[in-house]
Amino acid sequence: MQRGQESPDAVKVRTLPVQVAAHLTRRIVSGEIEDGRAPSELDIAQEFGVSRVVARETLKILASLDIVDVAQGRRVVVRPPAEWDYLSPLLIEWLPTELVGELLQELHQMRVLLEPELAAMAAACATGEALERLKAEVDRMAELEADPNAYLEVDHEFHMEICRAADNRILDRIMYSARWLGTASRRITNEAPAALRKATHDHTEIYEAILARDPDRARAAMRTHLANNSALIAEREEQTRRAAGRR
Repeated sequence: MQRGQESPDAVKVRTLPVQVAAHLTRRIVSGEIEDGRAPSELDIAQEFGVSRVVARETLKILASLDIVDVAQGRRVVVRPPAEWDYLSPLLIEWLPTELVGELLQELHQMRVLLEPELAAMAAACATGEALERLKAEVDRMAELEADPNAYLEVDHEFHMEICRAADNRILDRIMYSARWLGTASRRITNEAPAALRKATHDHTEIYEAILARDPDRARAAMRTHLANNSALIAEREEQTRRAAGRR
């Protein structure tokens, strides 16, 4: 076998634990697992017909997401849901739609707390190079309004560029860690009619305030942008509830 290639069995060993971990997570979320005891390595191997290696890797994945603790004696305990790693892209994929909706609302709360101040900081200290990069991102948005997937990437990069311009590494990492939830949020807001055209307008207002070195204006422009996004998410949730009620 050439270097860098994997056999089908190797791929299966890598992907099966993820599949089993997803199944167990959904079972935990639904309340099927009682008294805080999750299946052990042996339980998983027997129930799913997988090897002990796959079962062990499954538990490692769940532990890495802070969903379970593997105690001494191989007793597996479910951790409180409030402690789970909700910034993980895996966990976001496994959670029910209504719970993801709650997380997106909480993400919005975090963004309202952080991003207006980041925009104000950027207005106060952005370098000429940072301003050029922000302008390039805004120009790209205007070009990509007919391509939501490509627009999403540029949108994310614009907000990350503001973090970099604010020159705070801790805040930058907090924003970066939330990127998967941010992507889920942007996919919803980008679906609304004329949403991308409106988003380009909002981002342009933010950029021009930063360019003018006006922290108050930059803060206000970011708050307006986030309020517009929140309204779109709320509208989407209402549509989902109505659709569910008609079933």
